[in-house]
Amino acid sequence: MSASIVEPTTGEPAGAPERGISGSTGADGHVSFSLDQLHPSVADPRMDSMRLLSETVMTFPDAISFSNGAPFDGTHDVGRLSFYLDRYLGHLRDSGVPEKKISRLMFQYGPVNGFIQNEVVRNLKQDEGIDVAPEAVMITNGAQEAMVIALRALFTSPDQVLLTVSPTYVGIVGAAKTLGIPLRGVLEGPDGLDPEAVAEAVRAVRAEGKRAVALYLIPDFSNPSGASLPLKAREELLAVAAREELIVLEDNPYGLFGREGQELPTLKSLDTRHNVIYLGSYSKTAFPGVRVGFLVADQPVTGPNGTTRPLAAELSKTKSFLSVESSSVAQAVIGGILVDADYDLRSASRATADVYQERLRAVLDALAERFPAEEHDAHGVSWNVPGGGFFLMVRVGFEADLAAMERSARDYGVSWAPMSMFYVDGGGDRVIRLGFSNLSVPDIREGIARLARFIEDTPRTDR
Repeated sequence: MSASIVEPTTGEPAGAPERGISGSTGADGHVSFSLDQLHPSVADPRMDSMRLLSETVMTFPDAISFSNGAPFDGTHDVGRLSFYLDRYLGHLRDSGVPEKKISRLMFQYGPVNGFIQNEVVRNLKQDEGIDVAPEAVMITNGAQEAMVIALRALFTSPDQVLLTVSPTYVGIVGAAKTLGIPLRGVLEGPDGLDPEAVAEAVRAVRAEGKRAVALYLIPDFSNPSGASLPLKAREELLAVAAREELIVLEDNPYGLFGREGQELPTLKSLDTRHNVIYLGSYSKTAFPGVRVGFLVADQPVTGPNGTTRPLAAELSKTKSFLSVESSSVAQAVIGGILVDADYDLRSASRATADVYQERLRAVLDALAERFPAEEHDAHGVSWNVPGGGFFLMVRVGFEADLAAMERSARDYGVSWAPMSMFYVDGGGDRVIRLGFSNLSVPDIREGIARLARFIEDTPRTDR
């Protein structure tokens, strides 16, 4: 499988000015651009929604913010950075790696696909039951780079379509739009993505003379909805993928943060036909600043000389020009974390997962107290009940857009995220996302009280 350029599919109306990046020269001799001269991914207002959201939060710093999904940072200790770095270097020495090679690994350009694959493979087998060879793993600069690299390889012509659960993580939308890949949303239900809805979407795309190549989803505690896919639906989705020759891009940043003993197997661990490419990140289990993610692509690729290598090995060609490599120091820190945890991050993250569970319960309890179920007809407010993760959805009786969020932050001291920004083909106009992962329980209670006052004071338009 080779990576090729996909031209943007956004059409221009008749008579529209020709797109280009040549800009224009003003009277002062300076070059300037109009927005429609830039790539559609830059001009699309939806691509700017997260920046606008962040700016609103910064404008009202005293507001309690449910707007983002930053991990809990109460356990971070700068001194642990050097500890984990030393832990990994000691691991290399204990494994017989010469000092000269260790020095070169840390200070020089390293392997394009990374050098902690062995540690990641052991971690995946321990935590997720995913059993792959190190050659099937690529270390990336966060999961976002993994998405771009996977999409670049899979999509080779403008008539190929990426399916994604809707609402969806904005990062996959940005990656697809930047690469000019057409997107089609598949609406999520109360229990996550319906496999039959995926099959219907594949057929609808085919009826248009196009082909659905891949499907993106977060099966565990999805961002933004918090929904999880039941086991039966996971098995059915893999059957649909096999029947329709569909690659599943499984993103799993939140899988370790559910209730203990209620874990579900990842799609990749259930995958027996190489239909799943697994996207992972240590931003949530370690810390976002490390910017270390990975891609598991064990699909065999046969070259012109008849030799076969895993897809991840072939994708090194794309990564070498995209980012050259991933930070050696950041990889070593993650390697040290994995070695120190005996590759069992699920157990090592249990205390943090319990913090998230406590905060989730605090949000649900506060919502139930302020909006009793028996008074639903009066207040019109409802919400889902995730089993873990960082987010949940609240349905309200008015349009919950950025303007409403700004008013909420300015006048009531609480911010949140409009769910409409996460839908691919429209939707979620009267739904908000609450991110609770980095808020204390007292702040959650006060924040929900402020949110309740805002909701109560905002006229309903759904009657």
